[in-house]
Amino acid sequence: MKAREKEAKRSLSVAELKAELHQAQEKHWRLRLKHAVTPLPNPLEVRDFRRHIARLKTWIGQREAPAKAPAAKEGA
Repeated sequence: MKAREKEAKRSLSVAELKAELHQAQEKHWRLRLKHAVTPLPNPLEVRDFRRHIARLKTWIGQREAPAKAPAAKEGA
């Protein structure tokens, strides 16, 4: 993923990131299934999608963490 693409995706809202995460997880599942049946021409795609999913989860967590932090402090 190029730096420009990363910056564009980082600026998305949490809902948009979650939608893209769902799509990426579906495509990753399909790639794994396809690779199990017949080898992919580029098996590194599976790794790339796994890393893309991790990136999306990280960005979602970073966005949701500040919203959860004040609520946690009030309860203590």
